Amino acid sequence: MKILKLLNKKFLSYFLFLTFILGHSNSNEPVDIWNLENVKKNDNSKIETKIETSNSKNNNISNLNSSNLMNIEQDEKIESNQLKLVGLYDPAENDLNLNMWEFSDGEKILQINKKLQKIKLSKDAQNIYKKLLLTNAFPPENNINFDEFVDLKINWLLKNDDLNLIKEFIIKNSQEKSNNILIKYYLDKNLSLGKIDNACEIFSEINTIPDINYFVKYKIYCLIHQDKKEIAQLQYDLAKEADFKDKSFDKSFNFLMGYTDNPDIKLSEKSLLDFHLYYLSKKDFLYEPSQNTKKIIWQYLSSNNLLTKVNDIDLEDREKVKSFEKATNEGSYDESDLLDLYTRFQFNIYQIISVFDSYKLLPNHEARALLYQSFLVSKEADTQIKLLEILKKEFDDDNLNKAFDKELLRLIQTIDKDKISSGYLEFYEAQLAKLNNTNLKIKYNNKILHQSKLINYFNGEISKEKTEKDLDKMFKKLKKNKKYYFSTKDNILIESFISDGIMISEKYQSMLELNKSNIPTDIEVMINDGEIAMILLRLVEIIGEDNLNDLGTETLYFIISTLNKLNIDKIRNDIILQVIPTKV
Repeated sequence: MKILKLLNKKFLSYFLFLTFILGHSNSNEPVDIWNLENVKKNDNSKIETKIETSNSKNNNISNLNSSNLMNIEQDEKIESNQLKLVGLYDPAENDLNLNMWEFSDGEKILQINKKLQKIKLSKDAQNIYKKLLLTNAFPPENNINFDEFVDLKINWLLKNDDLNLIKEFIIKNSQEKSNNILIKYYLDKNLSLGKIDNACEIFSEINTIPDINYFVKYKIYCLIHQDKKEIAQLQYDLAKEADFKDKSFDKSFNFLMGYTDNPDIKLSEKSLLDFHLYYLSKKDFLYEPSQNTKKIIWQYLSSNNLLTKVNDIDLEDREKVKSFEKATNEGSYDESDLLDLYTRFQFNIYQIISVFDSYKLLPNHEARALLYQSFLVSKEADTQIKLLEILKKEFDDDNLNKAFDKELLRLIQTIDKDKISSGYLEFYEAQLAKLNNTNLKIKYNNKILHQSKLINYFNGEISKEKTEKDLDKMFKKLKKNKKYYFSTKDNILIESFISDGIMISEKYQSMLELNKSNIPTDIEVMINDGEIAMILLRLVEIIGEDNLNDLGTETLYFIISTLNKLNIDKIRNDIILQVIPTKV
């Protein structure tokens, strides 16, 4: 019976299905059921149509599949390339491009970078280097791997120590390696400066926090610092479930949450966060740094007013004085504090009078103290200059060049230049040259090409059309002046105008003598090979420790000519506006 019921059900279902099909056919087109031949023909044509439709669909699916595969491959390639973009600036901001490192030899890049690390680049060289390194571009493909390329950027950011720039870089780049290093530096540096709120803000501005114990501890501490204890407890519990282990941090956590009063935490200099948590747990915090104490802990102590005061330094303790000098060099003490310390040393009148012989017999720190005190009592300009020059050398010889930098400039400005002999002017002027002249205004002289208002073309104040007309008028005047000589600075401007498509009338072209920029052979080869980034790196190396204003005009000429050939106009314009105009 069950089988019959099942068969009946199947038969009924089959019957209903046929009825539905026939009904559906009837509703679309009436068919003569008595004309079997027509029915067969119609059925055959439908079958053929179905086959064709099916084949067409299969072909379309095949085409779609191949198209989709190509799109997927392209998307994966784009995504892979995007992951290799590490930087801040859009290439167009400085007339650069994504492939500017494409033909560069990684081995040469690393060699030049190694040289640059050994010198103190001028601000001008640093500015070009910054734009080069932090512009988004694909890495070189030869003799350097991706991590080595990223390390160049990381190391520069760390050395440059611009926290705002580092923060921007962290936010805009997702590479785990670069973020781990820079996030830790950003957190610790802000903490050392007493800017805990700035440090903690980074956790709310980046999408993912590296799953590293140090960052986990930092984030939990920040939540407590921000009075978000419930969330801090939740994060702590989650960390524990993920097998987080740190007994010292457990004690600090319980103390900061108010669960315990007197945590038994041991002093640790392993990390700045550990050191900070120890400080928070001690009511009577006492710590005496030494020369071996990490720079960042010195900075932390200074920011929190925990360093020994100048008047409390024991002058008999040579190591304490040396530590004070080192800490000043690293920025933990002001330079003026160190000079105040030097005034506490006791010297006899004979040592002061015969200072140029006496200082050689003393330990280095005492010699510096004697030289400074002798400067304070000296009245002769030449003697003062000589004392400052020797004092600077004493600092430099002990690698303390940053401990007597600002104060040297301040002291040298107290000396009357008119009373200095010619033999001492070189040192005097070399030091004063370090002062920024950013407030100086351009002085125009329309009788000289490079001093005329045509210079304003390079800051965008004058259009090409107007520049072309004004330049024509200028040449007309200069042609009448038979004695006028086109200087190298004039040629720099003219060549740059021509490079930008500004036309010079044929009747004036005979006056010009261009193409004498003497571009070095290796750079000429790189220009021909399209090695844009490598050329900029070489220019940074050539500028080196010098300011652009201190370079010879021939060197400036070939630098500008090189940038003209590469069509890097924005960097070129910045250089021209800095070195060409006369400023007063």
